[in-house]
Amino acid sequence: MRYVQLRAFHNVAVHGGFSRAAAALFLTQPAISDQVKKLELEYDILLFNRHQKQLTLTRQGQKLLKITNRLFETERQAAELLSEARAIGVGKLTIIADSIMHIVDILSGFRKRYPNVEIEVHSGNSQEIVEKLRAYQADIGVLGEVPASGKFKAIKLSSTRLLAYVSRGHELSACGGMTLEKILQYPLVLREKGSKTRQIFEDIAARRSLYVRPAIVAQGRGAVGEIVAEGAGVGIISAAEFGGNSRLVAFEISDCNIEMDEALICLKERKASKLINAFMSLAKKQTAK
Repeated sequence: MRYVQLRAFHNVAVHGGFSRAAAALFLTQPAISDQVKKLELEYDILLFNRHQKQLTLTRQGQKLLKITNRLFETERQAAELLSEARAIGVGKLTIIADSIMHIVDILSGFRKRYPNVEIEVHSGNSQEIVEKLRAYQADIGVLGEVPASGKFKAIKLSSTRLLAYVSRGHELSACGGMTLEKILQYPLVLREKGSKTRQIFEDIAARRSLYVRPAIVAQGRGAVGEIVAEGAGVGIISAAEFGGNSRLVAFEISDCNIEMDEALICLKERKASKLINAFMSLAKKQTAK
């Protein structure tokens, strides 16, 4: 087993294919394929399922990926430690958030301090955020819960009420508030499974023996907002995430005081990373004000 073979395997697994791994490592696809094949032959093991054009990890491949995640994270931290420029100057920070609204001030402050650090922001629901962090495909997550596994460091950003909202021309736009049971009598436009907002709403309804049946399910908060704005139904959102869209009107779920927390999280095993630590430390200072 050689370092280059593990590196090739790791990048194919993380990037989801030989071509993408080759591009990430500035190598040719045959070179990457050859390294992975040699690793599999040496240990008489199959690391990837190759079915037509789809590539998935085998069970042994998944186990090896967990090890290489730690291996290359340790290597990256060692490179940081040995770098001549001990202060943070350059680098890349990948953030995945259920809503970027919660960290715009932190992002602004971080950019002022570290202008040469590249920041990449992706969107996702709570489930996707946790999966990306565990797979080392993102450095920091912003989501509506703190995972119970104990493997994450978390900073609470806010706690706001859950609201219902409709289009400005909807019959409920002037109601000011409505009970949960009555809201459920209208067509609902909800996010996909895995959304913490949807999960909290469904849990509250279930505790009251009420059933939530969405009329439309859309991927992402933006898509839900656009559908609701066209008058297709009632949406559910936290007060912190309800922006200034003039086409939408929010109102209280009058018989429910549903609070939704928002947290900034990272893997505890990665908190020593300079960039991750710098961002988390700045967030802690700003939220304490």
